[in-house]
Amino acid sequence: MPVIDVHTHTLSKGFTDLLDRHGGHRYSLSTDSAGSTIVMRQGARFMTFTEPMFNPDMRLEAMDAAGVDVALLSYTCPNAYWADGEITQTVIRTMNDDLAELCARHPHRFRGLASLPLQDIDLSLKELECVAEQPEMVGLILLANVNDIPLEDARFEPVWAELNRRKLPTLIHPTAPPGMGDMGMDVYGLVPAVGFMIDTTLAIAKMALGGVFERYPDWPVIVSHTGATLPFIAGRLDRCYHCIPDAREKAPHPPSHYLKRLYYDTVSYEVSVLRMAYELAGPERLLYGSDYPHNIGDMPGMLNRVRQMDIPAVEKALILEGNAKRIFGL
Repeated sequence: MPVIDVHTHTLSKGFTDLLDRHGGHRYSLSTDSAGSTIVMRQGARFMTFTEPMFNPDMRLEAMDAAGVDVALLSYTCPNAYWADGEITQTVIRTMNDDLAELCARHPHRFRGLASLPLQDIDLSLKELECVAEQPEMVGLILLANVNDIPLEDARFEPVWAELNRRKLPTLIHPTAPPGMGDMGMDVYGLVPAVGFMIDTTLAIAKMALGGVFERYPDWPVIVSHTGATLPFIAGRLDRCYHCIPDAREKAPHPPSHYLKRLYYDTVSYEVSVLRMAYELAGPERLLYGSDYPHNIGDMPGMLNRVRQMDIPAVEKALILEGNAKRIFGL
């Protein structure tokens, strides 16, 4: 059964050099006790570089070993949002050009999810025009907040309108949530463990309640990490919508109406979590993802969990390949 991985990350030396030289006001590079290069944010460990992020041969070996045929590669957080001023265009072009070049070298195995510098709306729209012409790019990855600005903020409306017009699939990926220090997430590795789940949940809930998905119904949005906590709290969101007038100010339908129209990857660590997303949105809205090659990624494990689901084989085929082929035009 063919497999397409929609959530797998890459980096380039050009990008990391720019981050090291120009990103110090938000991020810095350091080395941990194991000798790994890590990205620091506000003095806390943010993410770990792994060799396969930079080495396509290692990636292909891992894909072959797990039985993954095609990977949709994307830049993980912190992506490009840390860049300011004139350097922003250099950063985003470096990212997207390097990604397109990598995919062009392996056209039967890799496709790209391009990035946009959402901190600069005009540049984002120009970059969108550019990447739309690159055959290697089949969609986008965007982070769940833009330097603490929520995605439901009105300044992003021109971008959402264009993505809706183009029907361009977009993976919404978390980063550090606003107020991570105030919430005590600067210890114990809690940013990826808990903070990412908060960031995604808050972003998608606010977009649903803020009417974004009502205004742009043709925009295919993929929620990373199996929807974070959204499948678990969908009923609670609906209950609050019906009981709290503030929740109904901008959205004519309860949150689950919109959540059922979104897509969800399979980056989770329990079959029961996949089952909740399956029950929320159905098999036509789940797509295999691995989070490889992050140190918590698990390409074979996440593949096995899909196969362990007690659902018909035809639905597993949709999750592993069919849905990705349909929405990304592969």
